[in-house]
Amino acid sequence: MGCFECCIKCLGGVPYASLVATILCFSGVALFCGCGHVALTGTVTILEAHFSTVTSDHAMLTDIIQLMQYVIYGIASFFFLYGIILLAEGFYTTSAVKELHSEFKTTICGRCISGMFVFLTYVLGVAWLGVFGFSAVPVFLFYNMWSTCAAMKSLAANLTNIDSVCVDVRQYGIIPWNATPGKACGSTLGDICNTSEFYLSYHLYIVACAGAGATVIALLIYMMATTYNFAVLKFKSREDCCTKF
Repeated sequence: MGCFECCIKCLGGVPYASLVATILCFSGVALFCGCGHVALTGTVTILEAHFSTVTSDHAMLTDIIQLMQYVIYGIASFFFLYGIILLAEGFYTTSAVKELHSEFKTTICGRCISGMFVFLTYVLGVAWLGVFGFSAVPVFLFYNMWSTCAAMKSLAANLTNIDSVCVDVRQYGIIPWNATPGKACGSTLGDICNTSEFYLSYHLYIVACAGAGATVIALLIYMMATTYNFAVLKFKSREDCCTKF
């Protein structure tokens, strides 16, 4: 076999779907974890400076945000390892399905492992749909504040008292109702929207939400690839597969 034929044979064993999914998964998780971590820190800074000046009022929220940041570290580590494992499993099953290196051979253990990855990927896909929906919540909250500031600026000439325009974050349940001041009005609200923390956190939440969406798409690709490979492995393991195809 010549060099060209050998290269074509090796390229035929590359699980392109799993490779694309791995790149997309790494990118999505990196965006979600990195941007989400920094955005959460900026959110705490904004709350402490403008909406809840008493530390005890937002102590629980601060603890929850710190816990979420630690969870982000775990998510990044887990998906780095899981992506590599799925890619390796893709190489194995693709080579077995296409019978590149020898005649087809598979074991019950190998099929069980492939089935386990199908189930685990399905569970993670459903879980990340929830993460994607949850990551859209801060985008919605920041967008409401940003749109209020934009409306206040555009209507400033027609408003006799811009202090009547307010954003009360207590209504979202982020901080308790007895938090002081709990809301921002007029020029104070405009100053918050002009801060670098607000601008950066808002856009980082958008990128984090997009990263979560990319991870969902990657898991769907993984799911399709692993399901197809598992089905073919199970079918070809039957001795009479050629007569019942």
